[in-house]
Amino acid sequence: MEKISIIIPVYNEEENIVPLTEELHKVLQGYDFEIIFVDDGSVDRTAEKIQSLKKKNITLIEFTKNFGQSLAMAAGIDYAKGEFIVTMDGDLQNDPADIPEMLKKLKEEGWDMVAGYRQKRKDPFFSRILPSQIANFIIRMLTGVHFRDYGCTLKVFRADLAKKIELYGELHRFIPVLAAFEGARITQMPVNHHPRHSGRSKYGIGRTFRVMSDLLLILFLKKYFLRPMHLFGTTGVIVLLAGVLINLYLLGMKILGNDIWGKPLLFLAILLVIGGIQLITIGIFAEFLMRIYFRSSDKLPYRIKKITTGKQEE
Repeated sequence: MEKISIIIPVYNEEENIVPLTEELHKVLQGYDFEIIFVDDGSVDRTAEKIQSLKKKNITLIEFTKNFGQSLAMAAGIDYAKGEFIVTMDGDLQNDPADIPEMLKKLKEEGWDMVAGYRQKRKDPFFSRILPSQIANFIIRMLTGVHFRDYGCTLKVFRADLAKKIELYGELHRFIPVLAAFEGARITQMPVNHHPRHSGRSKYGIGRTFRVMSDLLLILFLKKYFLRPMHLFGTTGVIVLLAGVLINLYLLGMKILGNDIWGKPLLFLAILLVIGGIQLITIGIFAEFLMRIYFRSSDKLPYRIKKITTGKQEE
């Protein structure tokens, strides 16, 4: 039987740990599975609650500080030993009962990733649902990956795909897009969504702006990650040529006896030439950085304080 790794990033979720773990063991009876909690620098008793569970199949990864959900998810995926990987939130809003159906769909239909979309979200409309709907619409339009709900954490992957996806910043929201970049076969299915059991939500409307900035990064990765010179170099050449043409025009005016000093067009021409040279230079440096990136040894973007593997209950 294939092993399943369930990755759960948690931050100040002490009251949700026990009921979530009990529910997972209940719905996954008969499966070979491990639960990997990644404590993202909690300042409450979350880590103590996980350690008190004393289950053989539970692992706790503790970060030295708060690195964010994307890196917490990445750490769990790096450590996972299962052939299939499940990601979910630790606040009991995702329903563990959806996991068996998602696994079944992935295996029987041959998908690389099955992502959930929340049919009836139990969140405040103006602070959570509306910003999410706007972000989802923009992501669909700009990336061409048409998913209904990018923000649902509940997903099931084949391990080889999950371990290829590089997560940092707020990129966990863009997992379907990143998976599509890898050529994966991806789909979605409706899942349950519950009101928060306890604790406070870590997300607000300000998160939308971070998502938008990461979307710009995604668009760069999609088109120019392997060829940054095509972006910076092409733009730089166009800007430089515009500056050169304006300077040639002004030179002709000067030869004809016109006074060009102090004209705004002269300053624009100078700025365009300087800007074009800078963009071309950035493109060249970006190409060198890409070469260094692919040749360098792996370096983890997070720091782990401790890893605790659970023991069988006595």
